Amino acid sequence: MLEKIFHLAEKGTDIRTEILAGTATFMTMAYIIFVNPAILSAAGIPFSGAVTATCLAAAAATLIMAFSTNYPFALASGMGLNAFLVFGVIIGMRLPWQVGMAVIFIEGVIILLLVLTGLREAVMHAIPLSLKQAIGVGIGIFIALIGLNQGGIIRPAPVTLITLGDFTQPYVLVALFGIVSIACLRAWRVKGDLLWGILLTTAVALAAGIAHWPEQVVQPWDMSTVGAVFGGDTNGPYLVQALHIGLWTTIFAIMMSDFFDTMGSVIALGMQAGFVKDGRLPRIKPVLVADSLAASIGGFFGASSVTTYIESAAGIVEGGRTGLATTVTALLFLFSAFFAPLAGMIGGGYAIPNAQQYSRFFGFTPPGGEFYVYPVTAGALVVVGFLMMRIVREIPFDDFEESFPAFLTIIGIPLTYSISHGIGLGFVSYTVIKTARGKHREVHPLLYGVSVLFAATFVIHWVNGLFG
Repeated sequence: MLEKIFHLAEKGTDIRTEILAGTATFMTMAYIIFVNPAILSAAGIPFSGAVTATCLAAAAATLIMAFSTNYPFALASGMGLNAFLVFGVIIGMRLPWQVGMAVIFIEGVIILLLVLTGLREAVMHAIPLSLKQAIGVGIGIFIALIGLNQGGIIRPAPVTLITLGDFTQPYVLVALFGIVSIACLRAWRVKGDLLWGILLTTAVALAAGIAHWPEQVVQPWDMSTVGAVFGGDTNGPYLVQALHIGLWTTIFAIMMSDFFDTMGSVIALGMQAGFVKDGRLPRIKPVLVADSLAASIGGFFGASSVTTYIESAAGIVEGGRTGLATTVTALLFLFSAFFAPLAGMIGGGYAIPNAQQYSRFFGFTPPGGEFYVYPVTAGALVVVGFLMMRIVREIPFDDFEESFPAFLTIIGIPLTYSISHGIGLGFVSYTVIKTARGKHREVHPLLYGVSVLFAATFVIHWVNGLFG
C-alpha cells in the first residue's frame, strides 16, 4: 500500500529510511511546539489551546503536502509571521486575537486564489531580488530583537529606548544559557540543535526556579482556539473586522512574507533533494496550493500562518524523498498535542519582579498587572533570527540603487516593529530612486501600484499624527 501511494522504489528509498527521515525532520521542527504557544500566549491566546492548535495545524498541513505532492516537505507555524501577528498586529493594533487569526485565514485564501490564477508568479517577478532578500533579513533581526527582549537580555529605557537587561536576575542568565547552548550544539552539528538546546535550558530553568513541573503531563486536546475566526463580538464577525481598510496593508505584508518564505524554502529543499531541474521544481503548483491552504489552516486552528519549513532539510539529509517521511512527521505532531502541560512548562511565561519600569515605558499595564518574559525559548528565537538573516551576503551593496532600499527595509522592520512598514520603506524608496535616475522602466508596473499604496498609508499616519 505504501509503495503504491508514495512510489518508494521509484524514488530510491524504503520504509525504514522514510521513517528515520520523518523523525529527524520532526526533531528539528519540534521547537515550534514550545516557541509558538509562548509567542501566541502573549496576545491572550490560551497556552494549552495554542499548543493543540500548533500541533494540529502542523499535522493537517503536512499531511496535505505529503499526499498531494509526495515531496518530503513538512509545515508548521512560521517563525517571524507569528511574532509579527502577535506584537505587530494583535498587540500593536490592540485587536482581539480572533481578528488576528482571521487576518491569517483571509491572507491564505488570497494566496490560494493567486496561485490558482497564476498571479503569484507575477507578483514574485514584480519585486526586485534585493528587496526579497532584505525582507527575510529584516524579519530575522526582528525575531532576534524579540528573543533578546523576551529573555530580558535587553529591556526598555526612557532615553535610549533600549538598554542592557538586569544580569542579576536569574531569568536573564537562563536566557543567556539558552543562546550559548544552542549555538554550541549548532557548531557541533548536532541534529535538532534548537530542540535539544530548549530542553537543556528547561533543565537549567527548573533548577533556577524559573520553570516548574506541571501537575500533570498529559491532558486532552484544548480545542478552544479551533474555528474561533468564524465567531464574532459586539463589533461584528471577526472575518468582517479583519477586512477593515486599516488592515489591508497588514494582510498584504503577511502575504508577501508568505510568498518569499515558501518560494525560497521549496526551491532550496528541492535542490538539496535533487528534485530541481533546469532551475525549476517539477509539480510546483500543488506545492504552492498546499502551502496556501496551510496558511488558512493555521488561521482556522488559531496557530498563526503555517508554512513550509526549511528544517525539512534534516529529513532530506537522512534520505527522505517522499511524502511518507513527512507523514511520519505529521503523526508525531498529532501525538505531541496531548502534552500541552509539558509544553507549558517549557514555553510558558515567567512574571518578572518590579515591572513598574515596563508600565511607565509602554504607558499601560497588561491584564493581571504583570509583564512576562520567556527565557527558556528566547535563545531559539535569537538563533532562528540569525539563520534568517544570513542571506544578507547576497544583497549587492556595491549598487546603491538596489542596496539602499534594501537597507531601509532591513532596519525598518525591527525599528518600526512592523514588517509592513519596513517593506513599505523599501518599496517606496526603490521606486523613487529608480524614477529619479531615469530608470522607471526597470520598475514593474505592479510595484508602482504597491508603492503608491504604501505611500498612502504613510500619509494617513502623518495626517492622524497632525490631528490626533
